[in-house]
Amino acid sequence: MRVVLLGTGDSPGTPVIGCHCKTCEDARKHGWERKRFSVMIQNGSRTLLVDTSPDMRTQLLRMDVEKVDAVIWTHCHYDHFAGFGDFYRVQSNVTVYSSPEVHEEIGKYMDFLKYRSVEVESYEPFEIFGMKVTLVDVNHPPLRRSHGVVVEWNGYKVAISGDTNKDVQQKSRAFMLDSDLFIVEALAPEGYHFRKHMNAGEALQLAKEIRARRAVLTHLGHFFPPHSIAIKKYPLGYDFQSFSFGEEAKLNEFFGP
Repeated sequence: MRVVLLGTGDSPGTPVIGCHCKTCEDARKHGWERKRFSVMIQNGSRTLLVDTSPDMRTQLLRMDVEKVDAVIWTHCHYDHFAGFGDFYRVQSNVTVYSSPEVHEEIGKYMDFLKYRSVEVESYEPFEIFGMKVTLVDVNHPPLRRSHGVVVEWNGYKVAISGDTNKDVQQKSRAFMLDSDLFIVEALAPEGYHFRKHMNAGEALQLAKEIRARRAVLTHLGHFFPPHSIAIKKYPLGYDFQSFSFGEEAKLNEFFGP
């Protein structure tokens, strides 16, 4: 199984259009960026996407993905679903999993696209391509529903926080417990406070509380210093960062320092 961070940015990405802060200017000068959030999970020949960012076309071309086999939508915000049509136009019968409430909200926008909608409830595991997948509820006001995702395969566990503030439900934390990899959103460094997101300190505290073996921060805003500076303090993810699990995995790369 392979997990790839297709995009590690927040809703406007980095650099932000029209912004000339130190981070955005560094990104322009040195040619780096943070595309919008999406995670790719591949098992065997099958590809699952957790969210479909507005940068989907570029992300899939970069990874040489010719077919998407299934999608999970975590919530109904534009930066997490709007790229669905980028690959839908070149394939058909895409299966999309989420809760009834998330399907209802996104369906208002996706009415012109015909896809296979599968409704699943939080805390009720289901199987995708040999992996056990569970949606868990998180707190992302003012939305009715927003989800994290837990994927288990061959004794490994990967948890994805989804967009959330620090008030993640105890039942959800229990499902995330002892994750080998925790992909957790952190919009900004400590000192910033948001009603519906976490800062890096809150995200790392959550990782500690669920005893995650490794935490990687994502959904990053331009509030962080330039990546080359911020990475010295925080375990920031970066676009197209890859993690492998299983007998063929580069275990030294994943479990090393």
